[in-house]
Amino acid sequence: MQITGEMIETLDSAEAWVHWGIDCFEQYGVYFGHGTDNALDEAAWLVLAALEMPLDMSLADVAQPLAPAQRRAIANLFQQRVEMRKPAAYLTNEAWFCGLRFYVDERVLVPRSPLGELIVNGFAPWWPEQNPVSRVLDIGTGSGCIAIACAHTFPDVVVDAADISLEALAVTQQNIELHQLEARVNAVESDLFSALDGRCYDIIVSNPPYVDAEDIAAMPAEFRHEPQLGLVAGIDGLDFAVRILRDAPRYLTAEGILIVEVGNSDAALAQRFPTVPFMWLVFENGGHGVFLLTAQELAQYHELFSAA
Repeated sequence: MQITGEMIETLDSAEAWVHWGIDCFEQYGVYFGHGTDNALDEAAWLVLAALEMPLDMSLADVAQPLAPAQRRAIANLFQQRVEMRKPAAYLTNEAWFCGLRFYVDERVLVPRSPLGELIVNGFAPWWPEQNPVSRVLDIGTGSGCIAIACAHTFPDVVVDAADISLEALAVTQQNIELHQLEARVNAVESDLFSALDGRCYDIIVSNPPYVDAEDIAAMPAEFRHEPQLGLVAGIDGLDFAVRILRDAPRYLTAEGILIVEVGNSDAALAQRFPTVPFMWLVFENGGHGVFLLTAQELAQYHELFSAA
């Protein structure tokens, strides 16, 4: 991809750069799925980020003509996006989840889980609105987006944000401080439940690694920038989900619930445990492969999960 000095001189408005970016991204087959799902939104995001403007600002309101330094900044982001296939969230160090802004870099996955829809709805109707939530656990927290979103939804809740990666937890802590939630959200180094003995939760939620070997091999280049530790989960994608199913009953209150995202590994999970009544949740805003089990159901099938 070549951006000439003549192009930089000619494209003198934010809207002109967005239109050029759309054509460029489509021509080079850029993959969308780390914050946007189309070329227009991706190009607008990068243009506004390069101009240090808020993402909800109208392009028509950006002062024209753009300064030469602004044009070069846009060109640089577009070039990296195409040539390196680096997701826009990593280029801007910014991602949004549940309407909240998060810092992200290549130490963590880019937030994009359908679990956000459950969180903003207070996990209703699966968690009765009249029941107070005291403690929540987010397993495999990464950027901390799920844990922090839970803390925003439940103003009095204490959330443990667990991850095995110290690099990821550094980003988690940065986002905890960004949202001023140091008193209620705790970043915990833990291999799933390994460091959580003695703790008990009303809700355990997890978006663990769940990508199987076949899907990993077929993923677009953009996913190569994400930490593989947060994606890969064995041949069938269930290495972590099965461990969570086995151990979760020890950490749930009597009325607690477990919600886990397994994505495309949902069929493999249902096939491995055909007698388990997984409740597969349906989302208005898209997404699939998220199941819910109650503490009672987990206890009922504990021997089955342990044997697996």
